[in-house]
Amino acid sequence: MEAGIEDGSAVIAWSAPTAMGFDFETLGRDRRVPRDFDGLKLVSFLPADYEEDSG
Repeated sequence: MEAGIEDGSAVIAWSAPTAMGFDFETLGRDRRVPRDFDGLKLVSFLPADYEEDSG
């Protein structure tokens, strides 16, 4: 699924039987990370100086 993303970032969303009516996944080196919050999937932002290797 990550093929072709290289140094970029992407979000994929689809219809799903959740409270929100959809689900999503993020890919790439972006600082956005999906987090579950009482059954809702929200987006958390990592610090600007975050390094994937150290996280």
